[in-house]
Amino acid sequence: MDFERILIDGLRAAVGPEAVIYALAAIGLNMHFGYTGLLNFGQAGFMLVGAYGVSITVVTFGGSMWLGILVGLLAAAFLALLLGIPTLRLRADYLAIVTIAAAEILRFVFRSSAANPVTRGVFGQQQFADAFYAINPIPEGAYGFWLISFGSHRRLWVIVVGWGLVLLCCLLVWALVRSPWGRVLKSIREDEDAARSLGKNVFSYKMQSLVLGGAIGSLGGMVLVIFQQQNHPDIWLPLVTFYAYTILILGGPARVFGPVAGSVIFWFLLSSFDTFLRQARATGVVPPELLGTEALGAIRLATVGLALMLLMAFRPQGIFGHRREMQLDV
Repeated sequence: MDFERILIDGLRAAVGPEAVIYALAAIGLNMHFGYTGLLNFGQAGFMLVGAYGVSITVVTFGGSMWLGILVGLLAAAFLALLLGIPTLRLRADYLAIVTIAAAEILRFVFRSSAANPVTRGVFGQQQFADAFYAINPIPEGAYGFWLISFGSHRRLWVIVVGWGLVLLCCLLVWALVRSPWGRVLKSIREDEDAARSLGKNVFSYKMQSLVLGGAIGSLGGMVLVIFQQQNHPDIWLPLVTFYAYTILILGGPARVFGPVAGSVIFWFLLSSFDTFLRQARATGVVPPELLGTEALGAIRLATVGLALMLLMAFRPQGIFGHRREMQLDV
């Protein structure tokens, strides 16, 4: 087997757009789960409304992509308010149930025939990010560093802008969690009743955290559809939230750069393992009848699930986290 190719594919995925997208999604979840103790199981829903804010604004209404980004952020904030108002005064598990249900409801609504005039339903929307690529200052050509090939200048432009956005979000989270506002969030996570007894409006702080984390997650959805130049409802499966939680727990909840490290490590391991399986099948190390093409995706997903189970059992604080950060008052 070509172990160099396995390494190259892993490194390429670790710094590629996929790592950027899920780092943003996990940073938003970190604000919810890591710092506030909110169980949001519908991050894919926030990513969906952010992505459709861009694509609908451009394709359906003929607006600019930059206006679409603003619309996506506002849509994520509105979704957070819609979900938070009836649930944040209740136990944390109510928020978990509502968010996962809302994400799936949104996906089915956006793919329905009734929504076809606005979203194009199951056909999706394409070619709405030309304005982003029009300002690309990188000359045409192939680019790479060491063993890593970035492909076209368009892909490299997405990577540069995406990681810059990740850095800005990390700096924002770093500043916020070290402020008095951030310390109140941590106190709510550790003992909500104690924070309330000190006169803090727990509901208001939870709502602010839900809005902020949802808006950051929506940026991940925008980067994904801008990179692919297409938006489709079935992109936003519950698997997206599942991956984001795995990344967050892998890197370490309540750590500013935990989601970033988790995304890099996750995509390196996942892509390397995928290439390893394909080469094992192609070279006959594993008989094709035991590892069919259709089984590769299932094995990959099962591996992620097993890794998440092992993390929660043996190191719930992640690689860079501390166990005390997982003492949630739910």
